Amino acid sequence: MSDRWFSEKLHPTYRQALLIDEVLFEGRTAFQEAVIFRNSRFGRVLTLDGVVQTTEGDEFCYHEMIAHVPVVAHGDAKRVLIIGGGDGGVLREVLKHPVKRAVMIELDETVVTICRDYMPSLSDGAFDNPRADVRFMDGIKFVAETDETFDVIIIDSTDPIGPGEVLFTPEFYANCARCLTERGILVTQSGVTFMQQAEAAQTYKRMKSLFVDASLYVTQVPTYAAGFMTFGWGSHSAAPRQTTVEEITRRIAKLDLAARYYTPETHVASFALPGYIAKSMSA
Repeated sequence: MSDRWFSEKLHPTYRQALLIDEVLFEGRTAFQEAVIFRNSRFGRVLTLDGVVQTTEGDEFCYHEMIAHVPVVAHGDAKRVLIIGGGDGGVLREVLKHPVKRAVMIELDETVVTICRDYMPSLSDGAFDNPRADVRFMDGIKFVAETDETFDVIIIDSTDPIGPGEVLFTPEFYANCARCLTERGILVTQSGVTFMQQAEAAQTYKRMKSLFVDASLYVTQVPTYAAGFMTFGWGSHSAAPRQTTVEEITRRIAKLDLAARYYTPETHVASFALPGYIAKSMSA
């Protein structure tokens, strides 16, 4: 990182850079290097181990789609499990639904602390919500050992490098599938497919081996550069993904959901994949 620019190094042949107006936090947690800085276009930016995780400016493009698509599609989610999500954005969006409990398992407590201190708009009070159950522990160990079950599980992980690598294994996905209820849905962050095709392909392959209904769906996040962000989808029932736009509209109206990216139409359309992403599913 230079004095003026943050240069992301996620991909060996491609980089993006963000101008640093002011560094707000820089230090090492127990697991990774963390930097929070201000950029005039994107607001406050969180990076971990040299990779952009989220920004105030475009976080809604990610958090709304990873949370609302499965929870609205389920239609009656009472218990939701979030693995990762230390910035609090997914928790914030999940708690906009009438869930009874949102359990969040985060390995790195420092990420939660610095995001609450320097990027409070992301969680927007979610960590203090009485329905939030935040536990600082290993998500791999939790799903392997718990006897709790959930209607929706959301994996809001970093990329499959460093601390996030273990959240992409077949064993982890299988344990998540075991923790889901009869109509349960698992959604995972699966990378930018144009740059990370193998990640999306492997996610789909593992979902297909575990679930009645497996697919990928997309969103567009400006700071996740070079194409569509892809999510993996797995459900023990084929019904949730067949929910009509009219029914989705009805469910959202009951919530009085004021979303900036997510709409009934984008919900349905997100499963209509560009050809190169659809092709990755057969790779």
